[in-house]
Amino acid sequence: CTHNKHCLPAMGNLIKVLGKDLENCPHFFLDFENAQPTEAETAVWNQVSAVLEEAHGILAELQSYNGAGQEIREAIQNPNDLQLQEKAWNAVCPLVAKLKRFYEFSLRLENALRSLLEALTSPPYAPMQHLEREQALAKQFAEILHFTLSFDELKMTNPAIQNDFSYYRRTISRNRLNNQQLEAENEVNNEMANRMSLFYAEATPMLKTLSNATTKFVSENKTLPIEDTTDCLSTMACVCRVMLETPEYRCRFTNTDTMLFCMRVMVGVIILYDHVHPVGAFAKTSKIDMKGCIKVLKEQPSNSVEGLLNALR
Repeated sequence: CTHNKHCLPAMGNLIKVLGKDLENCPHFFLDFENAQPTEAETAVWNQVSAVLEEAHGILAELQSYNGAGQEIREAIQNPNDLQLQEKAWNAVCPLVAKLKRFYEFSLRLENALRSLLEALTSPPYAPMQHLEREQALAKQFAEILHFTLSFDELKMTNPAIQNDFSYYRRTISRNRLNNQQLEAENEVNNEMANRMSLFYAEATPMLKTLSNATTKFVSENKTLPIEDTTDCLSTMACVCRVMLETPEYRCRFTNTDTMLFCMRVMVGVIILYDHVHPVGAFAKTSKIDMKGCIKVLKEQPSNSVEGLLNALR
């Protein structure tokens, strides 16, 4: 750290409320790099951790997903060449198995998010106190958002996913390759295929899953004021923005990726807030300083934030 004299000493509880500015935004440092679970957090932390352990592998698989475009084109151009039909089918089946895995992971992620929301909004503490007390859970919530935006950025730029899946569905409905088709149908039955279709038809499928899960969480917990959930999100957006724009916080990041992590998390919570809050994140009455958030993003190199700005658009 080059600004040692400005750098804040590491706090025992890792979040330090420094005061409030005009917009009532709490200023604190959320330790996204080192937060460890306390005893009270351990049960939820372990459950979420088991899901997050898979996230890296899922992203790596999606990143290397090349699709079966060539084989599908050849099969469509030569409808009577059975060998080419079979070749395309054999290329598509393992890819669809991958897509099914991604979709199933989104369901597990949804459950993990639910557990975190329960922990971070439960009475008697305010969202701010929760974030202060449950650092490790706040970090996991951030990791889920980071994964979600990374997944959706990769999915958005990969048209092969939907092409492969529609070819697979067309082939099954044409009922051509009987034996292999039956095997494949065991792999992805019709109901599963319908659910996967809806999932991949979304521009940002993982974010949509999380938004739905958050909205559902709010509507099912009638006794919990909706503000408890939206305040948790707006506080987190604010914390990320302040950490990004304040040099004495920024200098505490030891890893260069933490900046991007922080930006992704900020954008993720803004979008969740926008979906869940009755008037949204962009209204004048919103508790999120949208101008400040966008300004922070625009100050970064455009190649690292273009996807995030698009997600906000």
